[in-house]
Amino acid sequence: MANTKSAEKRIRSNARRALRNKMYRSRVKTAIRKAERAIFAGAPEPELVREAMSLLDRAAVKGIIHKNNAARRKSRLAKKLAKAMATPTS
Repeated sequence: MANTKSAEKRIRSNARRALRNKMYRSRVKTAIRKAERAIFAGAPEPELVREAMSLLDRAAVKGIIHKNNAARRKSRLAKKLAKAMATPTS
């Protein structure tokens, strides 16, 4: 239990921030999921990958995820896209 007014305010502001961060994380995960589904369905769409990478960058800039975490996820996504684009679909 908070003992001071500033601690009480901190609890309120942390809750607001956590809610906002949760929204951004969810948005990033959804974009990655959409891009990967398109890649594994055999119809890779670079636009979906680009959108996911953009969201990852924005989340990293805002401090929601670490910049290395964003870089790692972008790298994995790019690797999956490149592999899908290289293999001929028949």
